[in-house]
Amino acid sequence: MRPVPVVTLPDGSQKTVAAGTTLQAIAESIGKRLAQAAIACRLDGTIVDLTTPLAEKTEPHTLQILTDKDQDALEVLRHSCAHVMARAVVRLFPGTQLAFGPPIENGFYYDIDSPTPIREEDFPRIEAEMAKIVAMAEPFERFERTVPQGRELVAGMGQQYKIEHIDEELHRFGSLSFYRQGEFIDLCRGPHIPHAGRIGAFKILSIAGAYWKNDSNRKQLQRLYATAFFTQKDLDEHIKRMEEAKKRDHRLLGKQLALFTISQQVGPGLILWMPRGALVRGILENFIKDELLRLGYLPVYTPNIGKLELYRTSGHFPYYRDSQFPPLYQHPAAQALDLIQHRLVAGELTLEKEQEMEKFLAQASLSIPGYLEAKTQAEKLALVDDFGRDLIAKFQVVVHGYDSAKDRAGRARALLTWLENQEGYLLKPMNCPHHIQIYKAEPRSYRDLPLRLAEFGTVYRYEQTGELSGMTRVRGFTQDDAHLFMTPEQVEDELHKNIELVLFVLKTLGLNDYRVRIGLRAKNSDKYVGSNEDWDTAEASLIKVVKALDMRYTAEEGEAAFYGPKIDFVVRDCIGREWQLGTVQLDYNLPKRFDLEYAGSDNQSHRPVMIHRAPFGSMERFMGILIEHFAGAFPFWLAPEQARILPVSDKFNDYAKSVEARLREHGFRIAGDYSSDKVGAKIRQASLDKIPFMLVVGDKEQQAGGVAVRHRVKGDQGMITVDALIAQMEQNVKTRALD
Repeated sequence: MRPVPVVTLPDGSQKTVAAGTTLQAIAESIGKRLAQAAIACRLDGTIVDLTTPLAEKTEPHTLQILTDKDQDALEVLRHSCAHVMARAVVRLFPGTQLAFGPPIENGFYYDIDSPTPIREEDFPRIEAEMAKIVAMAEPFERFERTVPQGRELVAGMGQQYKIEHIDEELHRFGSLSFYRQGEFIDLCRGPHIPHAGRIGAFKILSIAGAYWKNDSNRKQLQRLYATAFFTQKDLDEHIKRMEEAKKRDHRLLGKQLALFTISQQVGPGLILWMPRGALVRGILENFIKDELLRLGYLPVYTPNIGKLELYRTSGHFPYYRDSQFPPLYQHPAAQALDLIQHRLVAGELTLEKEQEMEKFLAQASLSIPGYLEAKTQAEKLALVDDFGRDLIAKFQVVVHGYDSAKDRAGRARALLTWLENQEGYLLKPMNCPHHIQIYKAEPRSYRDLPLRLAEFGTVYRYEQTGELSGMTRVRGFTQDDAHLFMTPEQVEDELHKNIELVLFVLKTLGLNDYRVRIGLRAKNSDKYVGSNEDWDTAEASLIKVVKALDMRYTAEEGEAAFYGPKIDFVVRDCIGREWQLGTVQLDYNLPKRFDLEYAGSDNQSHRPVMIHRAPFGSMERFMGILIEHFAGAFPFWLAPEQARILPVSDKFNDYAKSVEARLREHGFRIAGDYSSDKVGAKIRQASLDKIPFMLVVGDKEQQAGGVAVRHRVKGDQGMITVDALIAQMEQNVKTRALD
């Protein structure tokens, strides 16, 4: 008997439906209003069209109907609007070749090659044409063709980039999917909204250059950026946020306020903290250090480099090697052979993965003759093989088992064995393996646990140049890292304390709008290490603690670290943008990989459990977010310059300097403006510099032994004695006031 499909809905209820029933029909069976609001569906974890038929399955399907209240539905809407924009461009610019048009964060783009280059002046008429298409409310109709039929279809439309994409990558699939909307047909995997009339508002934002398939060796196209929403109100609010975000851009404010700089001579993605920025960082570090000492943490320091063997044991190498700086070997041929081995293990790659591999090999300065010109994966792998043999011969390297290996996999294994016996080092990608070695340096008893080791440790990741962004996406960053080693019985209590620590940090800095995300492993993925039993235990512990704290959360598969599940705090800043900040991770696996032990009360050896946690995340990213959150106007306790003395004329400079000296004696960060400018100009400059307090001194203030206080937001506060000012400032620091 053939199985009858069963669907499990978000509330846990189940429905039995006939095989082949569309998801739209299921929505209608649940309720008329839901069916009318439906945009798309999440079926078994994948977002699909409403027209998707339900397949037979022995296990129940999971189904969520997505409406305009779901973020995933907005992404589907934007993908559909990209088709609408491409259709409008093709209508207005005959002969336009289309490349790709995916949704991205906060919008979408379409890469195009038009005989007549598009300019910003063209945006209004493209938008007008898009409005006509939206008003027609034509459906997005999915259909499939075999690869030969699909290629013939796009060839008939004269779309050369689509032909190339089929020939280079899509030909390996059995069929191709397309979407039709009126006269417009596009090669696309979907999903899409039911019809264009669901697009409530849109706006073209900008145009830029982009290489075909992000390959600088190929033709440069035009990338048309835009965004779309379900309502005009949402679009208007988004535009306002974008305008505000420009004012708050930490890259601009960082330069204006002399907080940090990036030197191309030092290297992209490597932050140079200038004195004012370093002051803020130091205050943040001391703030958390004081709290950690109170909570029983022990400070440690570790080097910025470690042996490859360490990271092979932890799994950081080679799990994340594509995002790491190349390893450093003593043997002159080892680095090249390491890359050869990595490429052989990777085998045949998709076009996207091949592009990543080419960038990876380029950043490591490995040039394989003929590799970039080779058309097929088989040709590329053969060239890699030949290059490896040439290197081995050139350097007279003895790789046991290499020549006798029957296939590339065997040669890759032989190379790995040789590499593991070479002395190699890696710029530190994570702090945890180093802290583990500190744990292992002494015998441990259950009486020593929990052991809490903390460090502001600098780590390195090789982010692609195009992904670098100010302080928020960098290649070297310092984490407020800590690793806790404990007995299994102590896990929940330590999780509780670490969550409270993150909440304390966020509250202190006024980051009170956040959501909690529990990152779980993706089922049936080979990305993770450890047993299912340990993963089940760890995931259950995180969920139990979060529930006990009565915290609203989402559990998201695929968001776990490779060694364990985690709790992330995703903060919404004052203009509505989300940032992932503090994290708490539970780990049963690294203690096993490093064979960690402690003596229990039974005098037997036991395995500890680890927690990885970082309330700030990275200091660079956290600083960038704070700059934008406060628009550069740090609260008094955190400001690099807390007050500036402004004498109204030169004859009051001596008194101003005496006030400055007295405030400095009390530990405040004070400067004086002793220029010949008028006091109004001094106030304007101090305001531009985001100084919390401007202290004006003249004859009246000198006679009274006081200052006239001007707050950067509240304006004039009147005259106050220096003693009273000191008391007020000390109170602001003590309470860490935010205004």
